Formats: sequence, C-alpha cells, structure tokens
Amino acid sequence: MTLIEYFKDEPRGAKTEMAEHLGISKTWMALLIAGTRTPSAVLAKKIEKATQGLVKRKDLRPDLFA
Repeated sequence: MTLIEYFKDEPRGAKTEMAEHLGISKTWMALLIAGTRTPSAVLAKKIEKATQGLVKRKDLRPDLFA
C-alpha cells in the first residue's frame, strides 16, 4: 500500500497528525504522499510502524529493503 492509498480513507487532519507524530513538517509529509520525495531509511521504518504495517518500508524504499 502506498501513502496516498493509506490516507484515502483517513479522516481530515490525519496527514497533519501523522507528520507531527513522525516529527516532520506537513509539507514534507505532502511530498512523501505525492511520491515526489523519498523518505530516509529511518523515516520509512517510522512510517511502517505508524501505519501498523499497512505501508511497508520496502514499498517506500525498495532500494534499501528488498
């Protein structure tokens, strides 16, 4: 699952809440969701944990987590 798919059914404000939880800006979160930026390995792990494994780190960074 991608981040855009994950947030499709989430309530309003979920993206901001996730950004705050991850310690990143709303703008950076938006760029990650759009796929125009790639998360670091550490951030990819945090995203996987925050989404309870729905968004896999290997999908976010297949170059690192094959």
